[in-house]
Amino acid sequence: MAEACCPASCGEILQGWILGSEKLVSCPINWYSYVSVEEGRPLEQERPRMRQILERVLEHLNIAAETTNMLRIEYESTIPVGKGLASSTADIAATAQATARLYGYELSPKALAELCVGVEPTDSTLFSSLTLFDHQTAQTQIALDWSPELKLLLLESPNVVLTEDFHKRDRRTSLLARESQLKQAWQLLITACELHDPQRLSEAATLSAIASQELLPKPGFHLLSKLVEQGKIYGLNVAHSGSVVGLIYDDVQHDKEFIYDWFLCHQLDRFYPQVHEVCMVAGGVR
Repeated sequence: MAEACCPASCGEILQGWILGSEKLVSCPINWYSYVSVEEGRPLEQERPRMRQILERVLEHLNIAAETTNMLRIEYESTIPVGKGLASSTADIAATAQATARLYGYELSPKALAELCVGVEPTDSTLFSSLTLFDHQTAQTQIALDWSPELKLLLLESPNVVLTEDFHKRDRRTSLLARESQLKQAWQLLITACELHDPQRLSEAATLSAIASQELLPKPGFHLLSKLVEQGKIYGLNVAHSGSVVGLIYDDVQHDKEFIYDWFLCHQLDRFYPQVHEVCMVAGGVR
C-alpha cells in the first residue's frame, strides 16, 4: 500500500488575467485529503476523477492500462466539496502521488501538475511554496519563495459552485477588463513574498477579491470589506470559482472576538452559517 495527502485551499490569494492569460495563486490551508492505493478490487464507491488520474499515472509510468482493475483507491477527506476549497485537486494530486509511490516512483511537482490539468483545472496547492500557476494548461509555474503561516477565519456558505461549469463560462472580456488590478495585485504579492510581509500579501488578496466580485459576487462583501478598511484584519480573500471567503488576521495584532462579534452584529451568519479557524500552510503533496 502507498499513501499521500494534499492540502485544501481557502480560495485563492490571486486569480485573474496575469502575464497574458488567466492564472491563480492558491491559499493552502491545514485541511487535507488522504489517499491510499493498494492492490485489490476497486471499491464500488469512489470519486471518478481519482480513477481517471490513477489511469493517467499508469500510462505515464508505462504500466499496462488493465492494471487499473487490480488497484483499490481509498480516501478520507473532510474538505467540503463545491465550495472553492480545492477538494478535487487535493483528491487527484494525492491519488496520483500515491499511485506512483506504489510502484516506487515519486512524481515531481511539475509532472504532477501536468498530469492533473489533463483531468481538470488544478489549484497550485500541489506546490510547496506560493506559486503563480496556469491552472488549465500548467504552462506557467512561477514559484514565490514563501510559505506563510497566516491565520484565517474561513466563512463557509451553503452555496455550491461547480468549478467545471464555472470555467465553461465566457469570462475573457471581464477578466481583461480587470487586468490592471490583477497586475497591481501580482506586483504586491511579489513584494510581499520577498519581504515576508503579511500586510502586502493581504492587500494583494483583497484587490483580487474586489476584482472577482462582478464575476462571482460574494454576499455581504461590502460589509466584510469594512473590516479591512478599519484595520480590524489584514485583508480578505475569496474563492474565485467557489463560495467561501477568508478573513486574514493575526492573533496578536487583531482582536478575534471583535471580528466574531462584528460578524454576528451585521448578521453575516445568514450568508455564512459556518465559520472555521484555519491556518495557511506549505503546499505540496506529502
